Amino acid sequence: MGGAPSQAESELRINVLGSLECWAGTRRIHLGGAVQTRVMAALLLESGQVLSISQLVDSVWDEDPPATATHQVRKAVARLRQLIPAGDEIILTESPGYRAVLPAEQVDVNIFLDLLDKAKKASEARRWDEAATHLEGALALRRGSVLAGAGGPVIRAADVALQERYLDAVEQLNELRLSRGESWKLVSELRERVVAHPLREKLRGQLMLALYRSGRQAEALEEYRKVHELLAEELGISPGGELSDLYQRMLRTDPALEPPVAGEPVVVATAEPEPVAEPTAATVARTLPYDLPDFIGRESELRELLSYLDEPAGRGPRIVAIDGMGGVGKTSLAVRVAHLVADRYPDGQLYLNLRGYTAGAQPLPPGDAVETLLGMLGVGADQMSDDVEARSMLWRATTAQSRLLVLLDNAYDVAQVWPLLPLGPESLVLVTSRTRLIDLDGAHWMSLGTMTREDSAAMAAKLLGGRRTAAEPEAVAELVDLCGHLPLAMRIALSRLSNRPRWPIGYLVDRMSDESRRLDELKSGERGVELTLRISYEGLAPRLRWAFRVLGAHPGRDIDVNSAAALLGMSPEAAEGVLEVLLDAHMLQQHEIGYYTFHDLVRSFVNQFDLTGDDDGAADAFKRLLDYFVHATDHVCDQLFPGRVRLSPEPTDSTPALPALSTREAARQWLDREQTTLREAVVLAHARGLDRHVARLARNVVFPLDADGLYTEFVEVTRIAVVSSRRLGDPELLRLSLSNAAVAHWKLGRLGDGIAAASEALDLAVELDDQRGVAKDTGMLGLLMCTSGRFGDALSLLQESIRMKRELGAARTEAESLANLSSLYEQWGRYTEAAEAAEAAVVINRELGASENEIVALVDLALALLGMGALEQADEHLRRVRELGHDVGAPGDVALGYALSALVAHRMGRPGEARRFVEFGLQYHKARWTPIRRVVIGNMIGRLRRAEGDHAEALVLHERAHALAADIGYRIEQARALVGLAEASAALGEVEQARCHRERADEIFRDLGVPSAART
Repeated sequence: MGGAPSQAESELRINVLGSLECWAGTRRIHLGGAVQTRVMAALLLESGQVLSISQLVDSVWDEDPPATATHQVRKAVARLRQLIPAGDEIILTESPGYRAVLPAEQVDVNIFLDLLDKAKKASEARRWDEAATHLEGALALRRGSVLAGAGGPVIRAADVALQERYLDAVEQLNELRLSRGESWKLVSELRERVVAHPLREKLRGQLMLALYRSGRQAEALEEYRKVHELLAEELGISPGGELSDLYQRMLRTDPALEPPVAGEPVVVATAEPEPVAEPTAATVARTLPYDLPDFIGRESELRELLSYLDEPAGRGPRIVAIDGMGGVGKTSLAVRVAHLVADRYPDGQLYLNLRGYTAGAQPLPPGDAVETLLGMLGVGADQMSDDVEARSMLWRATTAQSRLLVLLDNAYDVAQVWPLLPLGPESLVLVTSRTRLIDLDGAHWMSLGTMTREDSAAMAAKLLGGRRTAAEPEAVAELVDLCGHLPLAMRIALSRLSNRPRWPIGYLVDRMSDESRRLDELKSGERGVELTLRISYEGLAPRLRWAFRVLGAHPGRDIDVNSAAALLGMSPEAAEGVLEVLLDAHMLQQHEIGYYTFHDLVRSFVNQFDLTGDDDGAADAFKRLLDYFVHATDHVCDQLFPGRVRLSPEPTDSTPALPALSTREAARQWLDREQTTLREAVVLAHARGLDRHVARLARNVVFPLDADGLYTEFVEVTRIAVVSSRRLGDPELLRLSLSNAAVAHWKLGRLGDGIAAASEALDLAVELDDQRGVAKDTGMLGLLMCTSGRFGDALSLLQESIRMKRELGAARTEAESLANLSSLYEQWGRYTEAAEAAEAAVVINRELGASENEIVALVDLALALLGMGALEQADEHLRRVRELGHDVGAPGDVALGYALSALVAHRMGRPGEARRFVEFGLQYHKARWTPIRRVVIGNMIGRLRRAEGDHAEALVLHERAHALAADIGYRIEQARALVGLAEASAALGEVEQARCHRERADEIFRDLGVPSAART
């Protein structure tokens, strides 16, 4: 191909190292099917060389090519020439096949090979920085196997050769980086390489050297043990001479292994091993891992431990035992303490990983551990007995007069630790373990928790840089929260961000926000939160692993002893014993006595187990938990909401143990605490088709939701209950669920939905001959009719409901309907009848102790008395409302009591008191007011503002009330808002506007049958 390249040629770029991609400028060219891409890849891998048709056939098909293979290859070439700009100039026909001709800079494989050649020449000339730059450029080009591993034997052979060249380049670059002193930066990358290529000894040696130079001698030696076992198992051989030599040199702390002078390349091992020097205390007795240069926080823990170590020594060695969940930073803290006090222990500072919780390894036997420690002190193997006890005695004798610091990391149990304690009273033993070693007598214990928010933020700033974290402070806070403030999780997440400077912190936050993939995001090479947690989990006894999995079925954040007992199918005392063992193993946490919780990442881990099947009995466990919740909420609601109708109990295999809630206050606290958990239980039970449990539990859950003003949640729970009841085909539970749904809809001002639900519930009650149901649903329908302005229908329904409830002895619901009847009479202007109905409701509620309903009845009574002009009586009843409102009552009902108190106080000449009542009432949990209460309170305070002469503020309040009343169809309050708008507009000089508002108000009043005297 002569002459200057065409424009198409100069723009063409082809990537071979990965899935084949062809680009013309910024336009990607789709080469078509497998035959065409494989033919193109084969030609490019041998660019400039002629490939015969048979060679191209071997490139496309693994074996048994089709009879049309030759034809398909020729057809593929023809198609490629059409697709690629100037394709006929790039793919040339030459006997006996084809040849691809492209400038080297247009094909990544050619650039890759050219950069490797340049790196080689730069190294030969000792231009190390230039060599590293070329190697980095070459490695950046490779994105995977050619054609992602697809293709015939020719392509696979070429890919193997390229892979070998790639790994050679990786190793060359590692050597250069080691020579620059980048050991600690290389560790994680080398671990990933070793995992991908576990039999490649040169990579393993580089990892060992990087660990060694990072002060992690024990881990470096552990790598040799791993590869020794792997080679023996896989190939039946031992590591080669270079790796074995490196291991021996590390054992004797060869000074030649220290980082070379900057700029000189590293040599991993010498061809001629040096003679092994006789070990001495100076060379083997200082094996602590390196102290993290970016150690963050733990200031209070460090102060506590150093203060303890400053105290006078006792008769035996001083023992400090640090326990905590995996990844919490026990080893880092212990190593920091060890380095801070190392100078106090001149006879040696020894580190030993006991492998209590190590992936793929068994805990180190005490006999082997003693042998290793003695070897660190220079005791030869020929001086040690094969008898474990004799070896332990030698350890004690050797250390009796020594001042040693011994860091026993990752201990499994006390039996593993006891034989390793030095005898000298001037010695210090630091022990770390994932479980509290309770039987380790004389130890100073520290249970290490997660990091504080401040320390977590400081770690982020240190690892990412203050400028980067300052640019996204909210994302940083969310990131460390998603990591659960667990140091291991934060280091992995922050390291990922550090290695990806173009990633916004919020991008990783978005990825981690999906709980199902959160643990996958917290992996880096051989490190990972999931692996750490799995090791802890597998270290539990089988029955505890089962209990851990089953406890994961609990829907709440906190698990109390009684709910755990229900899940586990045992007594509360036995369940508490299980919880305490899991707490000691740091698989659970406890922030409050009697309540246990999973760390957020532990919950993500336990959620990975399938808890929906029967293999673990988890399905039955969840049913037992639901039975417990139904029984417990029955008990609590009977205490808190006296007079309610009880359902007949469902038969169960056993009666669950209930919490000791002997007082109303204790019952209230329990229900407040468990409210979110109970809602989650309803949702989960519905999803799993446990419809009977859903309906019965939802019936209880709606009581506190209503009382606390959580109306959106109230509607959702009743919706689920209705769906489950329909699915179940139980008309009694469906009627109950529909009846509660009608209440929920009324609370949110969804009057049409409420009427539909109440009407269906009433029809079912009639069919079932359920007189209590008929009475309740008749009353609910009457309330909905009243609110929507159908006063005549409402009156007959409410009166019938009261009659039936009185005959049935349903005092609580009779009082509710009496209060609703009072409200209807008050809106109608029939104040005397309103007062009579409200007084009767107050008496019943007071007798029952139903304080929350008494508040509603007292407000209705005060409204009626206000209409009658009996201000002093109204004021007296409102004082009672305010007293009760401190402890009970829906927020909107209490706020309405304060708004009415303000209006009455102003009319009685107490303006200062009126202002205080308004201010308090408007701040009283406003977000939890129902739309109906918002309208009434808005109009009432608007009336007060008009009386005070603040007509502009009154206008705003009445406008808001009118808009909301019109939206939900609350006609009486819509008319009252229009009256307020008329009077405020008139006072502000807007006469015509006032007239229009008054006319519209009178029209609604006439439709409702409200007399002129009551139209205020």
